Amino acid sequence: MSNFPGKGKVAVIKTHPATVLQDYARVMELAGFRQALPKDNTTALKINISWQTWYPACSSAPWQIEGVARALRAAGYTDIVGAHNDTVVVDARDGEFNNKHRFVTDMLGIPCIYLYHEDFEWFEYKPKQPFLVLDKVFPEGVFIPKALVGKNIIHLPTVKTHVFTTITGAMKNAFGGLLHRHRHWTHSVIHDTLVDLLMIQQDIHPGIFAVMDGTFAGDGPGPRAMRWHEKDILLASADQVAIDAVSAKLQGFDPMSLRFIRAAHERGLGVGDPKQIEIVGYDINQESAWNFKQTDTFASKGQKMIYHGPLKPLENLLLRTPLAPWSFFASNFYHNVYWYPFVGRPRVEAALKTKWGQLFKQYGDGKVVMPGMEPRTVAVAASGLALLATALIAGGLFLARKN
Repeated sequence: MSNFPGKGKVAVIKTHPATVLQDYARVMELAGFRQALPKDNTTALKINISWQTWYPACSSAPWQIEGVARALRAAGYTDIVGAHNDTVVVDARDGEFNNKHRFVTDMLGIPCIYLYHEDFEWFEYKPKQPFLVLDKVFPEGVFIPKALVGKNIIHLPTVKTHVFTTITGAMKNAFGGLLHRHRHWTHSVIHDTLVDLLMIQQDIHPGIFAVMDGTFAGDGPGPRAMRWHEKDILLASADQVAIDAVSAKLQGFDPMSLRFIRAAHERGLGVGDPKQIEIVGYDINQESAWNFKQTDTFASKGQKMIYHGPLKPLENLLLRTPLAPWSFFASNFYHNVYWYPFVGRPRVEAALKTKWGQLFKQYGDGKVVMPGMEPRTVAVAASGLALLATALIAGGLFLARKN
C-alpha cells in the first residue's frame, strides 16, 4: 500500500492553442504538483517518443513540454532535465528533432539525458517486495539506470490506445526509461510488467507526477498507426494509476477491465476505480462519448501469435536469439515503408490543417518532416524480411524436431 499526496485525484481541463501554455500550469496546480514534487530534487521530464516521425497523439507534444517546463520554472523548480530513451524500432535522436522536442528544450535551456548512451551506469535493482514478473523475464537481474534514482519524475504521455495494453499513458511511459533495450522481452507479460515498474518508481523517485496531452488523441492500433482526433483536453495527477484510469474512461474503456490498472489498484499503488477517483476541473460527464477502439496492425497480430498464440513455443528462438532482429525490421517495414507513406502521410497532411496542426508548425523552423519511401529504410527493411524467412525456416525445423 502506497500513500502519497494527490493519491486518487486527477485534474482535467479543456484547452485551446491560444491558452494551452497557461492551461498546463493550471491543470498542474489543480492536481497539486507542488505537494507531489519536492523542490530540492532534480526533476526529470520523461519525454515520450513513440515514433521518430511526427504523427498526431503519438509522442509528447512540444507545447506539452513547454507548458510543463514553464510552470515548473514559475514555481521555483530550477533544476530540470529532459530524459530520453530509444527503442529497437524507433530512432529517438531523429524523433527528438522531428517532434520538435529539441527545439523546446534548447529554447528553454533544459539539458537532456539520453539513457541509451553507453556512458550511463545501469545497476541491478533489488525490490523491497517480490516482483510479479520481472525477475522471471530477467533471471540474471533487473537493471535500471542510476541516472534516474533520486530524481523527481514527470511523465509526459499522450491520450491514445495501444496494441498490447489497450490504452497507454503514465504507467507505460516508464517502460522505456527504466528497462534496457531487451524490454520487448516483457511484451507477453506487459500488464504485470507495468505494475512492477510502478513499484520501482515509487521506491526510487522522491516525487512522481504525470501530465497527459489530449489535444490530439489517437484510437485504433496505437501507438503509431492510429486515427487522430482533436479532443482539446489536458490531464494531470500525482497518481499514475488514476490518470490512466481517467484517460481510459474518456476513451470509452472500463479502466478496471484493464489488467495493469486493476492489478495496480488492488496492490494500493494508486486508485484505478473511477468511482473512487476525485476529478477536479472539467466535469468529464459533459464529454460526448469518444468510443475509441483498440485494434491491431498486421505486425501486432503477428507479435501476438508469438506472445499468446500458436507460435508461443518459438518465442525464445524468434525474439531472444541472433534471429531476433527480424522482428525489428518487420516493424520498420510495416510502419515506415508501407503504413506511413501510403496511409499515415495523408492523415498528417489533414492534421496540419487543424488548429493544433497549425500550432505544431509554429515550433522551430516551421517545417514538418513527412518522409516517403526512403531507399535506406527500404533496404534495411528488406534485409529484415530475409531474416524473417530464416527465422521461419528455423522455427519450422524446431517444431518438426519437437514433434
